[in-house]
Amino acid sequence: MRTAIHVFDDASLFHIAAPQMVLGEVARLGLAEDWTTTLWSLDGRAVRTAEGNTLSDVADPSVADDADIVVIPTWPADLPPIDDGLRTVMCDAHARGAVIVGLCLGAVAVADSGLIAGRSAVTHWQWMSQLAQRDPTLRMDSSVLYIDHGDVITSAGTAASIDACLHIVRRFLGASAANRVARSLVVAPHRDGGQAQYIERPVADHPAGDPISEVCAWALAHLDHDLSVDELAARARMSRRSLVRNFRDATGMSPAKWVLDQRLDEARVLLERTRWGMDRVAHACGFGSAVTMRQNFVKVYATTPSAYRASFGIEAAATSAPQ
Repeated sequence: MRTAIHVFDDASLFHIAAPQMVLGEVARLGLAEDWTTTLWSLDGRAVRTAEGNTLSDVADPSVADDADIVVIPTWPADLPPIDDGLRTVMCDAHARGAVIVGLCLGAVAVADSGLIAGRSAVTHWQWMSQLAQRDPTLRMDSSVLYIDHGDVITSAGTAASIDACLHIVRRFLGASAANRVARSLVVAPHRDGGQAQYIERPVADHPAGDPISEVCAWALAHLDHDLSVDELAARARMSRRSLVRNFRDATGMSPAKWVLDQRLDEARVLLERTRWGMDRVAHACGFGSAVTMRQNFVKVYATTPSAYRASFGIEAAATSAPQ
């Protein structure tokens, strides 16, 4: 997977580093041998970041000719129109099948290219209205951290670029790979919610002895059990009301939503790593039946468990493994 990241003078070093860090970690962890990231500028010359650092190892636009992903990691805050040369690079790459990614204000360049006209998009919340005015055909969505149309991806502000890049890893390599990258970088493997940056499943543990941390650890080890609010409250030695309040404070969500997320995550891992039948996977994760698992899986991931296994399961991994 070859990723070409566009850079320019006065771009934020964080925005440039985010896709390099997340996508580059795939190769560093040995999850895939062919994942590379390359920085490029329109003239192929070094650029000076907003922080005053000089990036000298910069390629010219030709690296985008065979890139699988072209990333515009940010854009100047005064939102200048896209350069004709950059538009050509993006449109040519898109035409041959590359995924075009606009992270944070990089969504502005994606909008200017015309590649997302008439579709939904997201960018940093401070510039949502300006982007909507720039292209009235866009449907701006502030309720998400990123939007993936398959051929074009846009993300919300700043840190959401990490979420979008983890999504790219998840999309092409599966949940297990994305989770390993997230753990290595000590970031949340998945966050829901919009630009409130509401972390629903933090990676860091709660302090030892914390009742919510302990009940979460117990639940993760017993996903096939009854994990009703009453059962969790009893385990935490709290009233139902206290558990719900403290659970939301600790995790950013209700106990029921957290349990469902963990069950679906475990389902993905089992679909990737085992050849178990759907009924066995469903029961191991605490779903009453394969039908119930399928309904929840499709609602959250927009694909069926069978289709997910076909893409990321053992057979798929063996077929795509480097020879």
